[in-house]
Amino acid sequence: MNPSAAIRIALALSGIALSIAATATQADEHRERGVTEALRHDVDTIVVIYAENRAFDNLYGHFPGARGLEEVIDRHGQPRAAYIPQKDRDGSVLATLPQTWGGVTAAGWTPVVMQAASGGLPNAPFAIETAFTPAAGVELATATVTRDLYHRFFENQMEIDGGKNDAFAAWADAGGLTMGHFDNSGSRLYALARKYTLADNFFAGVFGGSFLNHQYLICACAPAYPDANAPASGAHPTIAVLDTDASGAYLPHLTTKPTSPASALDGPPVYVLSGNVAPANYFGDGQYYVVNTMQAPYQPSGNRPVDATGNDLLYANPAAATTLPPQTQTNVGDLLNARGVSWKWYAGSWDAALADGTQAPTAVRSVIYTPSLPRGNPDFQPHHAPFNYYANLDPVAHPAERAAHLKDYTDLVADAAAGTLPAVAFYKPQGNFNQHEGYANLDDGDAHIANLIAKLQASPQWPHMVIVVTYDEFGGVWDHVAPPAGDLLGPGTRIPALVISRYARRGFVDHTPYDTASVLRLIRRRFDLPTLPGLAVRDVALREHGERPMGDLTNSLDLGHERR
Repeated sequence: MNPSAAIRIALALSGIALSIAATATQADEHRERGVTEALRHDVDTIVVIYAENRAFDNLYGHFPGARGLEEVIDRHGQPRAAYIPQKDRDGSVLATLPQTWGGVTAAGWTPVVMQAASGGLPNAPFAIETAFTPAAGVELATATVTRDLYHRFFENQMEIDGGKNDAFAAWADAGGLTMGHFDNSGSRLYALARKYTLADNFFAGVFGGSFLNHQYLICACAPAYPDANAPASGAHPTIAVLDTDASGAYLPHLTTKPTSPASALDGPPVYVLSGNVAPANYFGDGQYYVVNTMQAPYQPSGNRPVDATGNDLLYANPAAATTLPPQTQTNVGDLLNARGVSWKWYAGSWDAALADGTQAPTAVRSVIYTPSLPRGNPDFQPHHAPFNYYANLDPVAHPAERAAHLKDYTDLVADAAAGTLPAVAFYKPQGNFNQHEGYANLDDGDAHIANLIAKLQASPQWPHMVIVVTYDEFGGVWDHVAPPAGDLLGPGTRIPALVISRYARRGFVDHTPYDTASVLRLIRRRFDLPTLPGLAVRDVALREHGERPMGDLTNSLDLGHERR
């Protein structure tokens, strides 16, 4: 064959390949347009229920058809070859899991498993109900309130250890409890997951804890702290002390004190400072961003009013070290407002917490951060109300907007019954119903959330409703699936997510990659919203790391068909 003929053949083949690729692209675009049209036709109401602090394996590790614990342990609980054993702080394999420092069960709760009865467990995932029975003589259950575990920004990255998930026991303050899981198969939410859709590849939007993941849920961003070293209020937030590389660049690794135990078997780690704010320029723009819990500038807040002068009772003391200045970044509420789309953030005991917070600073609080024995107190968690940090919901400057968008659980129930839910509804259960370790159990939250879902299903809006039930973050608990490599904020550890709707796929386990902001992606697609900057940053980072893009939950839905 002469060279010119070979060139002509090559060009022809190249043209065919380009034509095939173009045809495939056009087919994909046509299919996606069809999904968007069906979504906008079928779905009028999106309800997001945001529970607390559970990794996927912790609750759904044995769910049929899911990527669960069977990948790493056999039916006897023995590790398979795929299990990556937990390492000590020097990188060596731990001979056993550490004790659960401070005891397995939360203080004051029964049955009791003390620290002394928690040591010597094999280096493997374990069933919380029976693992401590030989030493403590008791069995635990989903009604048990176990102790809290670290769930903070840099600690979570240290635990994930580049995707190996092998340093949870090393860097968790609770020790061995991080490797435990429950038999959640008798719960009402588990039954709903079997009936509808369970997503088993859904990750916390960001590393670490509740505060930052709540912020990410509404803005795909970390809150900004203007000039943390010299704030105008005079407050000085804590700034994390991190290790650096040879060039002086920050590493996502907290600096330990010389007195920190060398081995996880000898005690929890001790850091120089695990602060609430990342160092300036950690994210590359010279600014300070908040990565661990700070308090809202408006009541209800974890910080009390400075006094009762004028409108001061409506605000948190701005000079308190943990009061976050009002935020002005664009959030999903702003985008919905601009499109004329209704939305509300409902919270359990919001009205009671507001009354509790707007008392004189010397008054005894009975709702905000007030767990009780037995579990009757609402224990409202102010850092779980992310819109309450935004300047455009200031109680004096914008009272009408605030009253329109920040509502109580009783309002949610009434709106559902009347068929007047907004197009987008977020719901945050109060503390004793949110399933958070340390102050709540699984059973109470399961009953509360399932009862709410039943009320939503009885609503006139149910025929065109999608309910997403997910968790804010992992609660310090190990999971065996590596998070995708993304940006400097996350994604973090894998968490459960359920999609419940007349349009949800039935009995389906959705393996599509998702994170917390997939909720925003669904809202954006349904209501034709602009893209929040943080979503674009995440998209680019995932692509640069060769990861699959995050879905928008439409793969969990069977759209475009009439439903009974």
